[in-house]
Amino acid sequence: MAEQKQRNGYGSARRFARMLPFLMIVIGVVYDLGTPPKFTAVPMFTAAPLIAAPFFSFAVTLATGVFAVLTELCLDIYNSSLGQTQAYTELSTVVTVTVLALFINRVITRSNEKLASARVIAETAQRAVLPTPAEEIGGLRIAARYEAALADAFIGGDLFAVQDTPHGVRLVVGDVRGKGLGAVEAVAILIGAFREAAERETTLERVADRMEQALVREALRRGAGDLDDFEGFATAVFAEIPRGFGAVRLLNRGHPEPLLLDADGGLRLLPPDEAALPLGMRELGNWPGRAESHPMPDGSTLLLYTDGLSEARNEAGVFYDPEQRLGGRPFPGPGELLDALVDDVRRHTGGGSTDDMALLAVTRPGGTGEAGAPGRPPEQTALRADG
Repeated sequence: MAEQKQRNGYGSARRFARMLPFLMIVIGVVYDLGTPPKFTAVPMFTAAPLIAAPFFSFAVTLATGVFAVLTELCLDIYNSSLGQTQAYTELSTVVTVTVLALFINRVITRSNEKLASARVIAETAQRAVLPTPAEEIGGLRIAARYEAALADAFIGGDLFAVQDTPHGVRLVVGDVRGKGLGAVEAVAILIGAFREAAERETTLERVADRMEQALVREALRRGAGDLDDFEGFATAVFAEIPRGFGAVRLLNRGHPEPLLLDADGGLRLLPPDEAALPLGMRELGNWPGRAESHPMPDGSTLLLYTDGLSEARNEAGVFYDPEQRLGGRPFPGPGELLDALVDDVRRHTGGGSTDDMALLAVTRPGGTGEAGAPGRPPEQTALRADG
């Protein structure tokens, strides 16, 4: 309901803005005809093209200015003042302001084109290093979304990746500190390190170490001069879903805590038992973190996200709480979950956000990974039974 009211209000404002240049000319005509000759309606006529300049095309701005000039000319003829100095002054003023409005229109148009072009280039670069994963990987259903901030001209360093490995399906969602193409470059480095380490390393801890080493090397390569664009560290959460039993291993390096949604709408927050530093901050202490196992029954969905979700605020400054907003809501699959989540965040924020948001959802389909399957280690079977 609130979103519909906001949309209606925005539509009404746009319609009023489109009518305003014409209304200024009409008001000017009424004012000129209803006041003594010493009063002039030139301010209304000059305002019309100036108002049109930032909202309309060059042709519409030109037509508005010509209409204002012709209206002023007709009024001078009607008032029998065409040959007077004041009439020439007023006409030249409207013509001059119209030319100025056309110049403003061109400047705004070119600036918008450059901004749109820069945004497209940046987003294309980001998509190149952050491809959307397949809908099914290793028997799991996958969905991912990247929502760019509407209130920010620069893209951020949010990342996600999914890879089927000999150790199971491994995932990462992270957030590089910084903005712009420098952050995208760091994302490319981290994604590359994850792809290689996920295949070769036997534990999530070693995968995180390899990514941290890559991040540290990049920070050293850039040096202190680029710290405004790249602060040299990243938060990340790693997940590993082995084949054959209903559990997920998580390793959290200073990142927002994942959520596990059951098929019936139940929801659990999955916080780490021990806090760990983000990647790239090893010099501050030896808190590397350890992977922890959590039950992940059939039909459940693991949701990983960046702080663009949990720090999205409404007009009152209230942060979005995914645990509260998603609890008790069953979803048929990961894609439907993320679609509903994105829509809900837009309603909460009123359609805008100040930070990018990366979302990754993984669903274990029902009817797989049943307890007691042949060849399953006893410890893993017990973990599945607890789920």
